Amino acid sequence: ATYAHERQLVLCIVSSLLVQSGGHHHTKEDYAVRGKEPKDEVQIYTWKDANLRELTDLVKEVSVAARRRDAILSFGFVYPDKNGRFIVRQVGQTMSYPNRKQPDDSKTLADLHFEIGDYLDVAIY
Repeated sequence: ATYAHERQLVLCIVSSLLVQSGGHHHTKEDYAVRGKEPKDEVQIYTWKDANLRELTDLVKEVSVAARRRDAILSFGFVYPDKNGRFIVRQVGQTMSYPNRKQPDDSKTLADLHFEIGDYLDVAIY
């Protein structure tokens, strides 16, 4: 079986991807009020075995800023803590057009403990 075929057998997840230019992540306060989350949300279909390099390529499809040659993408997960308040946790960083493999490129959502229902927050530098 090929890798593409194996992915067809694995549950695909829908995730909310929030992309922000300007070099900073959304804050936990941006998520504090239900229904008033950041407006720059894009729904993506992905897998828990998707790595940050694959997600970088997805972001480049929807964000002009991410296509800059010198763009750096910082990935964060946003999820509620045990008290229901949101946490923004940075999990990795990639380059839009790396001249060599970056340390975080191959980290998968599963490796980074992404849970269904978490937001993916991407800051572009």
